[in-house]
Amino acid sequence: MEIKIFETSEQLDSYAAELFTQLLNEKPNAVLGLATGSTPIGIYDKIVENFNHNKVSFSGATTYNLDEYVGLTPENDQSYAYYMNRHLFSRIDIPSSQTHLPNGMAENPEEECTRYDALLNAHPADIQLLGLGHNGHIGFNEPDGELSAGTHVVKLKEETREANARFFASMDEVPKEAYTMGVGSILKANTILLVVRGSDKARIVKEALTGPITTQVPASLLQTHPRVIVLLDREAGRMLE
Repeated sequence: MEIKIFETSEQLDSYAAELFTQLLNEKPNAVLGLATGSTPIGIYDKIVENFNHNKVSFSGATTYNLDEYVGLTPENDQSYAYYMNRHLFSRIDIPSSQTHLPNGMAENPEEECTRYDALLNAHPADIQLLGLGHNGHIGFNEPDGELSAGTHVVKLKEETREANARFFASMDEVPKEAYTMGVGSILKANTILLVVRGSDKARIVKEALTGPITTQVPASLLQTHPRVIVLLDREAGRMLE
């Protein structure tokens, strides 16, 4: 596991964007596993900056997102499909047919999980971008006695809903369920890029990266992967030093 701590968010974002840029220049048809939330926004901005300076093309790339809320249409401004179009897809040269997320409006959730898993199994990610929840969740794989390997629908814990409530008009509007890529699928990626910011994440960073491997801290399973790159700002990494 390679851990890097940055003095500024801009330095972190630039470093992460460069990893994607280098990968695509070496392998134009790379498979990218992408994430949402506040953590990756600066990274996506830097990726777009590299694209605008003709340093990288996404025309041959394929993307698969970690998760999507159940019951939100792609046009809903709180859906992850909307987020990805706003922050990345509409700003680069990737064809929409090469971008993939779970379908939050699927009539049959079980069939949707099977469909998405088939895509993931056929196209393992060259790099998988991850954030880290306060309770150690990755994607929406919440702490539990056991974890699902494949794509599944998860009932979101209240602390996760509360953390996401700032994006919604009220708590009542925050979805209670989401599709998420399973931990098994995440661990199939060639490289995992874990990005964490803020002093409020320092404790869970230490627990996930140096504590026991347990399903009660899903991110601790990353310790079993042969190539994990962890990018932290100074505050998130303060308990590791």
